Amino acid sequence: MMNRKSLSRNPLSFALATAMVFAASAPVFAQDSTTSTETKEEAAAKKKATDLSTVTVTGSRISRDVFNSVSPVQVVTREETTLAGFNSTAAALQSNSVTAGSSQINNSFGGYVTNGGPGANTLSLRGLGATRTLILLNGRRVAPAGSRGSVGSADLNVLPNAMVDRIEILKDGASSIYGSDAVAGVVNIITRKNVDGVEVEFQHNATESGGGDETRYSLVFGNTGERSHFSGSYEHYQRNEMTVGDRGWASCPTDNLRDMDVGNYFGSGDYIDPTTGKSKCFTLDSGGVTINTLGTATFGGANRWRPNPAVTTGRLPGYEAVGYYDRDTFDPGLLKESLVSPATTHTLFFQGGVDTGVMGDAEFYYEFLGNKRKSEQTGYRQLSYDYSVGNPLLGGLSTLPAFALPTETSNGQNVAARTFIGFGNDRSKQSVDFFRATAGLRGALSSEWNYDFMVSHARSDADYTFNSFLTDRLAQSLNVVSNGAGGFNCVNPANGCVAAPMLNAQTLAGNLPYAWKNFVYTSVTGNTKYQESTANLNVNGPLFDLPGGTAAGAFGIEYRRAKIDDTPSIESINRNLYNLTSSDPTRGSDSVMEAYGEIELPLLSGVTAAEELTFNASARYTDYKSYGSDTTWKLGGLWTPVKWLSLRASYGTSYRAPALFEQFLGATSGFLAASNDPCNNYGSRNPTTPRYINCASEGLPTTFTATNSVRVDSIGGGLVGANLKAETSDAFTVGAVFQPEFGSGFGDLSFAVDYYDIEVENGVAQMGASYILSTCYNGTTGDFAANNGVCRLISRSANNTLTVQNGYANLATDKVRGLDFTTRFVRDIGPGEFRANVQVSRFLEQSGKVFQDDPLVDSNGLINNPKFTGQLDLTYKFKEWRVRYGLNWVDDMSSYEYYEEDPATSAYDLSVPNYITQDFSVQYTADKWQATAGVRNFADKEPPTISPGAGIYNTIGNSPLYSGYDYFGRTFFVNLSKKF
Repeated sequence: MMNRKSLSRNPLSFALATAMVFAASAPVFAQDSTTSTETKEEAAAKKKATDLSTVTVTGSRISRDVFNSVSPVQVVTREETTLAGFNSTAAALQSNSVTAGSSQINNSFGGYVTNGGPGANTLSLRGLGATRTLILLNGRRVAPAGSRGSVGSADLNVLPNAMVDRIEILKDGASSIYGSDAVAGVVNIITRKNVDGVEVEFQHNATESGGGDETRYSLVFGNTGERSHFSGSYEHYQRNEMTVGDRGWASCPTDNLRDMDVGNYFGSGDYIDPTTGKSKCFTLDSGGVTINTLGTATFGGANRWRPNPAVTTGRLPGYEAVGYYDRDTFDPGLLKESLVSPATTHTLFFQGGVDTGVMGDAEFYYEFLGNKRKSEQTGYRQLSYDYSVGNPLLGGLSTLPAFALPTETSNGQNVAARTFIGFGNDRSKQSVDFFRATAGLRGALSSEWNYDFMVSHARSDADYTFNSFLTDRLAQSLNVVSNGAGGFNCVNPANGCVAAPMLNAQTLAGNLPYAWKNFVYTSVTGNTKYQESTANLNVNGPLFDLPGGTAAGAFGIEYRRAKIDDTPSIESINRNLYNLTSSDPTRGSDSVMEAYGEIELPLLSGVTAAEELTFNASARYTDYKSYGSDTTWKLGGLWTPVKWLSLRASYGTSYRAPALFEQFLGATSGFLAASNDPCNNYGSRNPTTPRYINCASEGLPTTFTATNSVRVDSIGGGLVGANLKAETSDAFTVGAVFQPEFGSGFGDLSFAVDYYDIEVENGVAQMGASYILSTCYNGTTGDFAANNGVCRLISRSANNTLTVQNGYANLATDKVRGLDFTTRFVRDIGPGEFRANVQVSRFLEQSGKVFQDDPLVDSNGLINNPKFTGQLDLTYKFKEWRVRYGLNWVDDMSSYEYYEEDPATSAYDLSVPNYITQDFSVQYTADKWQATAGVRNFADKEPPTISPGAGIYNTIGNSPLYSGYDYFGRTFFVNLSKKF
């Protein structure tokens, strides 16, 4: 059983955290009054206002005119992202300064099955998942986009870059304000206003080691008149591919094992490659794949063979036996796989408004966002197929006996030989077209009350193409007869069938006839459409007077409808993609009607012990077509007893309606290794255990060895049994803001600390195939025999292939607790201004469980789940110059204790040290132009390493697959902009 005690901490972690909190502060600070959303953009445009007395902050629909708010908000400005060298909004949002080290789906996940499909970039706050983070553009929802059936989150690729003024991040539940999905927090991207004239911008990021370069060209334009305003942008962004071979640290993954009898260091237990005398790269446990190998029945204790013409005796002349470690597992094509996938995007954005002079001096406003993404990924393909007993293509090995029952390529015959061929690289491609159009009318209901009515429609249309072998054509090409001239013909010549090659050294080496490859290997294309429509009416204004000011309220109704339609290729639907995921169509829709209200009560202001005392309350009634109705609410308060101290707290409920793919995902197949079959070699177990008894009851021999992969079919929860219910969650935050006044000689110091506690119940999740198999086969023999419980989700075919149904259900509980520290210090030094910012996040708990009866499992501090992250940002501005130094820190992490391993003696490296990268940049600003240049990760810090052979974590090279680490290395950037 896994040990779930908290992990011991490295003293360096605490020392660094303490130093960063109390020394300076992060790139942004909570609730600066200069970084809040304007409430009357039309008035601001006409008057070209530079200072507003009333603003609206993300997390509330009510305007305020104070520095602080009830809920903490982090702000990232355009100036900061430019100085930091980010070349896209997606990169800025996925940085550790926003995510607090939570793992994100970015451009290094192209070879994995992820929601939104390959190439999509999503955002997860607090580690609770992208479907629990709401993305807004100018306060309005950004609809999901992407490819394949599991589209359910906003794709950050669609966001504009050049038009972004700032980003406000509310790390607090806000379903009562914004509706479903705002469980972990809300991100509001706010575009630039008051644009007059034309501005061009160019940015290029170049890596020192090659690969992964980014280039962006943009054009911003606008005009502000007396009764109308208009602005927009066009930008072209291109990211080049970075391959595994482009980075030395990724080019030779080893098992990185420790053998205490050989030496107390990692690598001492590795298999030594006799050709190099060093640890073997790309073993089967460290990213390699069996190639140039033949599988047969066992002869002389061996069942894997490699061509060797020097061998002239034995059961397989021309072949030598190979073991697990000395078989061929590396092909140069593995170095060509995408480490960072390439992409090209075109983004067009418009916004504007016209005063109508009617309906309360209403303004008609509009907004359009259009984006086209083309992305692709390079992978590597192994080809493994079966020759049947007596197949003439076996040549001199035609007398080989059977070692496996019929498979999908053996044409109903038992299997005599199995190939393991390195086929080479393949490519997956995506083309995603996204647009969102919004129009609305806002004006005055009276001298004090305002209204805002808007409608919006968004659509994502994606084609996804990849290469695959076709199962039926492979089988057809392997069913042959002699043509009488030393060659072979297909028994069934339909479709222009080309006979498969004979089994020989050239075939196993991957030297395959072009005509045959062209017959069995083809590209297939699917299409995904996602649509979302929204209508919203909101009114806001003063309610009544209180001792601390005027109470204000905001009330509204909203209707949303979403629809998904994913149609995979016909070959995928027909389960004809050989050894690849197959899928049924995903089709479904849902709609919701909501009513909400929010009030803010300024109870006291400017009196002893209460410079400000304000309470905020909000509630929302929701009625979904899919699961019914629900109510969420939130209460919060802000108390400023003295000018230099503010205390704030909030508690509320949130919910997340099941995403369309979680309800309607068509059966999608995947595969687990044959070793995951619980009955694999079960005879070695105690005969009294449930697993032994259950496997024997299936008629399997005690010597049973699984040779077929375990098939896993995922399916939407709305398609199996009752419809899914909404997730529910509770969120509690409490914090303090300190703004002591030490006099002008000291400078301005601000410090904020916020504690948060979010718990999600009834979470929509999949049980997981491994969990289902273990629970069934290790459970009671009665349930197994009666096919009860989770055993109903498992079936075993005649050839002993296991299939697991892994559907979505309301199962999970997730809980996160932590502390956010933010400090800002500003002081005039010499001819300029010095600004220091620090942001440190401390997770106290990151736990979850699948079923109610399960214990909570805390992953806090485990690899990819750091307890601490921090960012230091120092800038000095003098005259036209600005200089910046940045530091990014991810805490050390260890998984030893969790997996009950002794770090002093374990064979596996399951810990990573503190990871620190540093940035430097300089900026010059003239009247009409600006130039910024710098270097990210200027010390060229490489990601840390672990032991891939442990089989616990996905790795690139020996580094954990984790977005918190920099895979690019030292990167130089330049940004140039010019106004006309």
